[in-house]
Amino acid sequence: MTRILTIIALLFTAPAWAEENRYYLGDGGVSDFYSAAANPTLTAGVLLKQQALDKRLRLPDASTTIRILYASTSGLGETPLVHVSGVLFLPKGEPPKGGWPLLSWSHGTVGIADHCAPSWHGYPDFHRDYLAHWLRAGFAIVASDYEGLGTKGTHPYLATKPAAMSNIDAIRAVQASGYPVSNDVFFLGQSQGAAAALASAGYAKRYAPDMKVQGVVTTGIPFFSPKALIALRETRPRDVVDPQLGYNFLALSLVQLVDPNFSMADYLSDKARPVAQRISKICNRDMRKVIAAEKLTYDNSFTQSPNAGLEKAFKLMQYPTLALDVPLFIGSGARDKDTPLRMQLALARRLCAAGTKVRSLTYEDKAHLDTLSHSINDAMDFVQAIQNGDTIAGNCHIFEKVNK
Repeated sequence: MTRILTIIALLFTAPAWAEENRYYLGDGGVSDFYSAAANPTLTAGVLLKQQALDKRLRLPDASTTIRILYASTSGLGETPLVHVSGVLFLPKGEPPKGGWPLLSWSHGTVGIADHCAPSWHGYPDFHRDYLAHWLRAGFAIVASDYEGLGTKGTHPYLATKPAAMSNIDAIRAVQASGYPVSNDVFFLGQSQGAAAALASAGYAKRYAPDMKVQGVVTTGIPFFSPKALIALRETRPRDVVDPQLGYNFLALSLVQLVDPNFSMADYLSDKARPVAQRISKICNRDMRKVIAAEKLTYDNSFTQSPNAGLEKAFKLMQYPTLALDVPLFIGSGARDKDTPLRMQLALARRLCAAGTKVRSLTYEDKAHLDTLSHSINDAMDFVQAIQNGDTIAGNCHIFEKVNK
């Protein structure tokens, strides 16, 4: 997920969030559950609907799997409230006094089409296995689809504030609805979701000051600084077929949300345009296959660089703070090509310099996706140490020389 940004161009005319009958990129293809009547008295963090999840979407290690719809603050600021969907998983057995400890799970890139939302489409096997570990360890899991995925509106891909608002309000909705979950919360996320998890911890302190955030666990976390993007662009091959162009097409939809004057026609080639437009209909995994079949490269996809139009979008991809008052785990794969190791280590350095207690581990033979499963034991040890009140041994000292 980060050559994600190195070559981005815009696709369509930006929708106006205030116009109820306007077409939204990616909308449709889900059931009526994902919509609710407008209610001017609605407040964020309120559960609107719930239903048992289809059998094919359930996790065998969960006693209860519930699809939820709740009200949330829009992270784009153009609409006060939005409807957001997600899933609640409860472990088997009797909950402890005070309820099951609660994990907020933030998923990685799936696309922006509504039917790609995990609560509708389901989780890939490696996500299911990862979540099952936490369920067996006695954790409840609430997992937001994020603003605009499943529900009305274009999903603001990679924008950290919308994802954070969606995560925080999902927690508030289930905690206030009688489910046996505790007040203690951990944020977990992978790739796009790792950014969402870190941002959620940063925003929670002022958006939900009563929330008892205990820690954050991330794998494959992106860090979008201008210098990093320039470096990635300069080293990236321009003339090879690259399925990761799909990340770029997704990020274009964020540009369109913040800059309606940024036109697809000015940047995409005739060859790439019909492929890029399909982000409104297909999920990321399928997009990668289409890109490979059409033999898209950077050189044959873009007629000119769209970088000048990306500055507004980049601002939406930043973290609200790098100075967290809770510990942070970062699991990185040395073979990660989506969020390269140097990007993740640069973020770890910045977090350490800001005073965050960081536990950063690198898995030498792991790539972007398999780092998640490989890190599960280390992540669980990290979380359980926090629960036990142990002193968390960060390893910021390995970055001290760089920080000085």
